[in-house]
Amino acid sequence: MTQSLSMKRTIILGSGSYIPKRIVTNEEFQKRTFFDVEGEEILGGGKSITDKFTEITGIHERRYLADDESASTAASKAALAAIKDSGVALEEIDRIIVAHNFGDVLDNTIQTDILPALASRVKHNLEISNPACVAYDILFGCPGWVEGMIHADAFAKVGMSRTSLVIGTEALSRVLDPHDRDSMIFADGAGAFVVRYEETEHNEGFLSSASLSFCLDEAYYLFLGKSNSPLEDPNVRYIKMKGRKVYEFALTHVPKAMKECLEKSEVGIEELKKIFIHQANEKLDIAVVKRFYRLYGIREVPESIMPMSVNELGNSSVATIPTLYNTVVKGDDLEHELEKGDVILFASVGAGMNINAFCYRV
Repeated sequence: MTQSLSMKRTIILGSGSYIPKRIVTNEEFQKRTFFDVEGEEILGGGKSITDKFTEITGIHERRYLADDESASTAASKAALAAIKDSGVALEEIDRIIVAHNFGDVLDNTIQTDILPALASRVKHNLEISNPACVAYDILFGCPGWVEGMIHADAFAKVGMSRTSLVIGTEALSRVLDPHDRDSMIFADGAGAFVVRYEETEHNEGFLSSASLSFCLDEAYYLFLGKSNSPLEDPNVRYIKMKGRKVYEFALTHVPKAMKECLEKSEVGIEELKKIFIHQANEKLDIAVVKRFYRLYGIREVPESIMPMSVNELGNSSVATIPTLYNTVVKGDDLEHELEKGDVILFASVGAGMNINAFCYRV
């Protein structure tokens, strides 16, 4: 009888998410007046604009935080759910990594608040007393949560931590220009994982990763800028996106990074069961995955390879992947499920411009 050799790997012990209760449908945008980047009013009526938006992105609705909620409160709720799911005691956690982009922006304010860091706020909210539990934020655009997972794995391998809490949280609704069509893409939410570096005898756990940053011509594809409306205060800044540039960049570079990651894992493309990709927009995600398979000479993408949540939840940046994964593993997505031994790939792209991926065996 051949006995499997044990090894140490970073294992997902539990996951949790916080999906805001406030649903904002596309119809709610039809009464708005939209302007282009030159400050010219976009004519044709609100319904025409939202219909075209739905056709391009696949987004029908999104979630916004309530007035009394923030990115850090959402992160804390997702963290509590993940910790409960993991069965880990609070004081066992020795690293808290929180990915976000704008910190806590309170309702009806325009100021980003990251003092203290959101990770410090989460640790405070969880009432973790151990000073050896290191808490810090990571700013890496939409791929921030994936990068946080890569950090957790790397720190564990060099003996600097064992049990990590990795959170992606966002309140993008607080930094949106109401006169910009792109504002309809973004949403709020939070997702969290508890991971631990431990012995495994079944080859499960973190297999490989890849990270890239493109910061020359690409650095400002997403940025903060003034409202599209010439009537608004030009000193107030909102999240802005060069949509066509982002689309072309992602389509060109993300499939290559995914392939690099999968090849590092020494897992064949035929073994891949699911791809949890950043929920940017439906059309882009489908195109990226198609091109990824074509890098292997495969023209037909497996029908059940890619769960999606962008249609109902919108693009909540760093929160899209962990909330999507949690939906699947908790059985809330009836079209997708994971079984022991399945190989899955996580991949993201966003401001910076940054791209990353990691491969994991369930």
